[in-house]
Amino acid sequence: MEWMVVAERLRFPEGPVQLPDGDIAVVEIEAGIISRIDAAGSRTEMAKPGGGPNGLAMGPDGKLYCCNNGGFTWIEHGGRLIPRVQPDDYSGGRIERIDLRTGEVELLYRSGDFGCRLNGPNDIVFDREGGFWFSDYGKTRDRDRDRGAILYARADGSDLREVVFPVDNPNGIGLSPDGRTLYVAETFTCRLTAYDVVEPGKIAEKGPLGMSGTPLYRPAGWKFFDSLGVEACGNICVATIGEPGITVISPTGSEVEFVPCADEYTTNICWGGADLMDAYVTQSATGRLIKGRWPRPGLALAY
Repeated sequence: MEWMVVAERLRFPEGPVQLPDGDIAVVEIEAGIISRIDAAGSRTEMAKPGGGPNGLAMGPDGKLYCCNNGGFTWIEHGGRLIPRVQPDDYSGGRIERIDLRTGEVELLYRSGDFGCRLNGPNDIVFDREGGFWFSDYGKTRDRDRDRGAILYARADGSDLREVVFPVDNPNGIGLSPDGRTLYVAETFTCRLTAYDVVEPGKIAEKGPLGMSGTPLYRPAGWKFFDSLGVEACGNICVATIGEPGITVISPTGSEVEFVPCADEYTTNICWGGADLMDAYVTQSATGRLIKGRWPRPGLALAY
């Protein structure tokens, strides 16, 4: 596949989302901002949540919903920007809502709301009922790290619930085209797990010892999973760091293909264009948003 650079000099971009006008929104985690990238590659700052804005999704009210992980420490080496551990000025995990017109940042959920801990919210996907699933990766420190979780919330701020705990470093999250399967990619276990959704905010319990979820796929090699997107046909496209690229996995757990990329921190994918076949991929360490024609269309998201 041929990739072209759409924008560069971004400060660890992630969470790409196509906006209603066709522009692409990305977070810049190190800078604590959300940026808009137009077709010419021009960047405009949309909002400044601070902390560590991470996953983004369009909501039913036409606003952006943002998982904020509270921030990292950073190192720069060989022209690459790398996140490390929880900083001294860690501002807490939270879910925020951003007005596209004004850039106003509204705090929707914080740690402790509805009895839920939010340590490092990471990735987010809306269902067609107006609620959203999100992963909480947790925070890493020099000698220990949090155990992660999968949560569900309503967009109006009326409900937040922890659905699965513990989960080892949950990162990417997405729904199947029919909304009946929730996919979660774990980073250091490099495992993709499928959960049966029985109703909004509830998954089926199955497997040994009452565990939920079915391990679907795990690759060999020096690979670690990051965020993900879903194709219209149901394939799951997982951004893969280490040996970088996009790992495409069928709903039955077989590898369809691996699309290589240049940046060791290939972190996320979304689709745009009228036919949803323009793939936008964040190359986070080198600060680039790249674009290529994907062989299959991406899934039209709920909002």
